[in-house]
Order: sequence, then structure tokens, then C-alpha cells
Amino acid sequence: MAPRLLILDDDDGIRTALSLAMEDDGYDVTAWPSAEEALAHVASGAPVDVMVVDLMLGGIDGFTFIRRVRPLSDAPVIVLSARQDKGDIVAALEAGADDYVTKPFDLAELSARLRALRRRLEVAQPSSEVVLDREQGPLVLDPAAGTLRRGTEAVHLTATEFRLLCELASPPGRVLSRPVLLQRVWDHGFFGDERLVDVHIRRLRTKVEPDPSTPRLVATVRGLGYRLDVR
Repeated sequence: MAPRLLILDDDDGIRTALSLAMEDDGYDVTAWPSAEEALAHVASGAPVDVMVVDLMLGGIDGFTFIRRVRPLSDAPVIVLSARQDKGDIVAALEAGADDYVTKPFDLAELSARLRALRRRLEVAQPSSEVVLDREQGPLVLDPAAGTLRRGTEAVHLTATEFRLLCELASPPGRVLSRPVLLQRVWDHGFFGDERLVDVHIRRLRTKVEPDPSTPRLVATVRGLGYRLDVR
């Protein structure tokens, strides 16, 4: 089955050209000019495997779309925008985006990033359950099932957050640098941006840490990277 790609861009020319290029690349494309229509499409239960979203839209903007679509879908999101300010990039990632490509963009790079996002949906090691925190729940990661549970309650993670947590847990206690995490989680080589790692670590901490401001599970090792400390 062809991977299902949702494109959200209010520029008719870009939306049409991108749709045709991605269809040639093997995607089943649905394209929308407004966030309202795209949200209705996802809310209807239509399956989506990956999304490409512009930020500058009439009506609901791309930031708001990402925040609203996150409870409806964990499909990875690439932001495609002419806005290159560092604050905009971080804001988009913190809203729930998984990656960021600036306009004008190279179709080959966008296609490579889409392939990386799709690979990310595959379950990472470890293959068995890992108890991350016996005191809080307990908090249990099950890569084979694609779940994180606190007691009997599921903890919702995006596909990227889940892959990131699995990498940190393979096995726990190792320090993984930002470049290593970029390569393993985002499959980024020379064009990787380490801000992706830092923002996703912050998002992950809000979901797994009792107090994200003083993390005890996902630890920062100054000058080296990040480490998962099971408890």
C-alpha cells in the first residue's frame, strides 16, 4: 500500500507541484489549502502516514494546526515554511512537528526526510519491555507493542518521541550524543539540526518526568549528550 501523505499549503502552485512530485515518488496524496479542511479530514478517521505542513496560512495557522492535530494523529509532521527565524523553528517543533524544511526547498532533500520519517515508524530496539520508573506507575516501555504505560494508563507519544525513547533505552545508562541521536532517530546526515534533538527531549520529559524542570529519567550529560536513567 502506498504511504498516505497529507499536504497543507495555501499556495496553489506549491501545493499542486508538491502533490505531483510526491505522487511520482509513490505517495497517495491528499492536499488541502486550509487547516480547517485538513483537520476535518484527519478527524474523520481518514488514515494519514505523514504530513507536510506550511506555517503561513489564512485562518488557522500552521502552528495551531499542528497543536490541534496531535491529539488526533501521531503521524510525523514536516513543517515546510519560508519562515527561517530560529524562534519559529523551535515554536513549530514544540507545537508537535517532527522536522522543519525551509523554503525554497530541494525536492530531493524533502523526499529524503519523508523517507526517514516513514522508517521512524518501525519499532526500534530494545525488543522486550523496559521498566523505566518503578516508583511512578510503574512506567513501562514496550517497543514490540509500540506503547508506553504508566500503570494501566497509556502515555501518548508521537512516533518521533517513541523512537527517541527507544534509542535512549537501548540499553539505558549509555550517553548518546546529539549527532548520534540525529542519525539514529531522524536519519539526518550533513543537514541535521541539533535543535531537533533538544526540543524533542524537552517534549519527551513533559510526558515521562514527574517534574520536567528537574529531570531524573532523561538526564543531560553536559558537553556529551543525553542518558536514560531507569529507577
